[in-house]
Amino acid sequence: MSTNSPIRVAITGAAGQIGYSLLFRIASGAMFGPNQPVILHLVEVPQAENALKGVAMELEDCAFPLVQGIVPAFSPEEGFKGVNWALLVGSVPRKQGMERKELLGINGKIFVGQGKALEKNAASDIRVLVVGNPCNTNCWIAKENAPGIPSNRWFAMTKLDENRAKSQLAIKAGVHVSEVTNLAIWGNHSATQYPDFANAKIQGKPVTSVITDQAWLEGDFIKTVQQRGAEIIKARGLSSAASAANAVVDTVRSLTTPTASGDCTSVAVCSDGSYGIEKGIMTSFPIRTDGKNWEIIQGVPVSAFSRAKIDATVAELVEERDTVKLALA
Repeated sequence: MSTNSPIRVAITGAAGQIGYSLLFRIASGAMFGPNQPVILHLVEVPQAENALKGVAMELEDCAFPLVQGIVPAFSPEEGFKGVNWALLVGSVPRKQGMERKELLGINGKIFVGQGKALEKNAASDIRVLVVGNPCNTNCWIAKENAPGIPSNRWFAMTKLDENRAKSQLAIKAGVHVSEVTNLAIWGNHSATQYPDFANAKIQGKPVTSVITDQAWLEGDFIKTVQQRGAEIIKARGLSSAASAANAVVDTVRSLTTPTASGDCTSVAVCSDGSYGIEKGIMTSFPIRTDGKNWEIIQGVPVSAFSRAKIDATVAELVEERDTVKLALA
């Protein structure tokens, strides 16, 4: 039995597709390691009470040694009590014919409430990862409604995009995905994001010297990463729940364990103005961490091609933020 004190982890949308794929990974130790006990706060809407009961029963039936408690909750206030990590997975999905700004307005109200509930109820060392889309702007909304929680504790997930990009480069180069490093995602987790192949490496060499098809790198590669979620929905009839859940695990691990020397990881953080990106928006950068504190890696070369891509995705984030301000006014 571990002697470590348990970490309290809240998962919103716990009975949803991503939540269901995620909970068993956290419970098995994949997120915080094999010696770290957890207490799982399963947060759902009241309509999902029966589904959540079933999920809790399954967690019990797994008899995970690291799970020291399961707390079902049907309000953020109740669900966020004393939590050290909040994984905000639940959000209203975009339905056919729905404008993006409608979605921003609906989810905006949810994340206003969650931000307030986190500030009031979470532990003093709370860290928050937003997964529910549009995750960058939802994270910004929650952060703005919890001014007492330091801005460096808020994250929105772009690790799924990083994983997708690495996989595409590995397939193209005929190498194992572990041999692709230094791949950063810039900007928004949306169809404007920029997977930065220009600074990525394959077996320690620049991607551009291993994959010499520049037209593919600047065209199909970027498009494939940007559109991958939509392609999976088309193929599967459902969204990419398992790979998203896997990326949640990867994100938390990448923030709680030191980044490999000379490498980087991707996550959206509150911009401090680095690379001329407007302060305060939640945007993805190349990041490194010592396992406790993270920093934006400075001095990454940005070509004219990269600059144009970064500017486009940042412009979308600024527009989303301004739309939300109006929708929530």
